[in-house]
Amino acid sequence: MLSVLIATNNRGKLREIQALFENHPIHLISPGALGLNLDVAETGATYAANAALKAIAFAQASGMLALADDSGLEVEALNGAPGVYSARYSPKPKATDADRRAHLLEQLAGRPHPWRARFCCTVALAAPEGTVQLVEGFCPGEIIPQERGHDGFGYDPIFLLPELGRTMAELSMAEKNTLSHRARAILAAIPILEKMMP
Repeated sequence: MLSVLIATNNRGKLREIQALFENHPIHLISPGALGLNLDVAETGATYAANAALKAIAFAQASGMLALADDSGLEVEALNGAPGVYSARYSPKPKATDADRRAHLLEQLAGRPHPWRARFCCTVALAAPEGTVQLVEGFCPGEIIPQERGHDGFGYDPIFLLPELGRTMAELSMAEKNTLSHRARAILAAIPILEKMMP
């Protein structure tokens, strides 16, 4: 069985990724299981650059194949912001997800509806010697001014999927893992990993 290190310390993200691999013969390992505590600076200008930085750092530190993702929210009315800065969008030091959502809604106040947006994700697969493969996933939707739902994390409670009439935070994990940006990128990465299986 192929073992893959998931290069994230984000518990919500880890749970989503583990659920996506449930029916595949790939053994996922968390950094915590290896006692690995890396904090990789996301200095890239693109999702791909940041995902690659994280995947390579974790692969080299562990000697294992590593999977990392970088994702963000792009809002049309804000010319694609917050984009790669989605996780660092609030001006508050040590900002929470709620702080970031509040800041986004402040930036959108007074702008005409609908606030069209999309979630973007790039997944990087890195080997310890430094080779990297990249895949992408996208999920279109719109931002709403009131938070709805208690599942998910990040911007999920204000990201509406118009065709379902629900926010990302109102979906079950199974539903989210059929249409989220991360799900689409991970599902594109699985065939690449299956080809690497011994």
